[in-house]
Amino acid sequence: MLSILINAYACSPGMGSEPGMAWNWCVNLAKYCELHIITEGEFKDKIEAVLSTLPQKENMHFYYNPVSEEIRKMCWNQGDWRFYKHYKEWQWRTYEMALEIIQSQHIDLLHQLNMIGFREPGYLWKIEGKPFVWGPIGGLKQFPESYLKGAGLKMKIFSKLKNKINKYQIKHDKRVNRALHKASLLISSIPDSYNAIKKYHLLESIIIPETGCYLEESLKADSEKYKRNGLKLLWVGKFDFRKQLEIALQTIAQLKDLKDVELSICGTGSEQQVNHYKQMAINLGIETKVIWHGSLVNSQILEMMCKADLFFFTSISEDTSTVVLEAISCQLPVLCFNACGFGYVINNKVGIKVPLKNPKQSVCDFAEKIDYLYYHKDMLQTLSMNCKDRQKELSWDSKALQMVELYERCK
Repeated sequence: MLSILINAYACSPGMGSEPGMAWNWCVNLAKYCELHIITEGEFKDKIEAVLSTLPQKENMHFYYNPVSEEIRKMCWNQGDWRFYKHYKEWQWRTYEMALEIIQSQHIDLLHQLNMIGFREPGYLWKIEGKPFVWGPIGGLKQFPESYLKGAGLKMKIFSKLKNKINKYQIKHDKRVNRALHKASLLISSIPDSYNAIKKYHLLESIIIPETGCYLEESLKADSEKYKRNGLKLLWVGKFDFRKQLEIALQTIAQLKDLKDVELSICGTGSEQQVNHYKQMAINLGIETKVIWHGSLVNSQILEMMCKADLFFFTSISEDTSTVVLEAISCQLPVLCFNACGFGYVINNKVGIKVPLKNPKQSVCDFAEKIDYLYYHKDMLQTLSMNCKDRQKELSWDSKALQMVELYERCK
């Protein structure tokens, strides 16, 4: 059995995003490997409570490298650039801990797992004599600037500047470059990452989305839902600009002739954002078609997914969103853009994709697809049934087995 040392800054059971991503990778890899996992200490209590219940617990050894509450707040406040200084220092302490672990434990391979952003590769690559794996690597997508029309000046400047910084860093950052070229194996989270690494460094990588599907029997779609009248759409996400809730609302406004189309919105934002979008629904004359559920726990989201007809995902800039994989897990067809990580995992057997062009065209494209599905429920039912096979292909266990095979090649 291989022994792997894993760097996973954010790792926790029962969560989504980066903490859940790392936990699910580790808990599934531990079925086939012995893991020594260095993580931050914020979720220690959660980890220890669940770890004792796992059959593979003997293969999971956690080492904690905690930071202050102040730094944790910076981390959770996405966009707070002050965090990166502290994160870099955390990575150096993790490197020092890794050296100590290697002195006392047999380690076959080193894996920089998360957080997935490319601009912080850690320092495990500096350790000699051990194969180094990095990935899934994310954060290399470019924000589609055609969708900045109507955005505030701050958002326009931020998005355009971030696009330029991303290009500069992947091309010129010395530590990123050294980590990329030292790696025995690179994993890209989405095609954008693969293309950037190939374009700027002439290096190959394997595309494996950073998140996966669950195969729980409890996540079953309502088998009768496509026999009922109307169409129930579900939208989930934060009310930030990249999620493009405005496009979803304008799409529903285009479908006013379909009297029984309903859009459930799960998520929230600042008070200003919430008021803005609710007022927009009123101005568009669709307030009776939109149901605002606010922020819900994950189990409630999954329950709604099992009952909905279609998952309407309008994000234009992220890697592989967890909620898209959760939709597939609940056998819920997905309507989204052909972009980012979700454009990679959603194929024509489980969903429908529209191209990234501009907001006005996107509203027309989405409305056209929803109008078609409204009158062709049999297609929705077929897409839902096809999700079962896609679940298996994208399952956490399938990813773990693929990664173990890649580990073996690196030995």
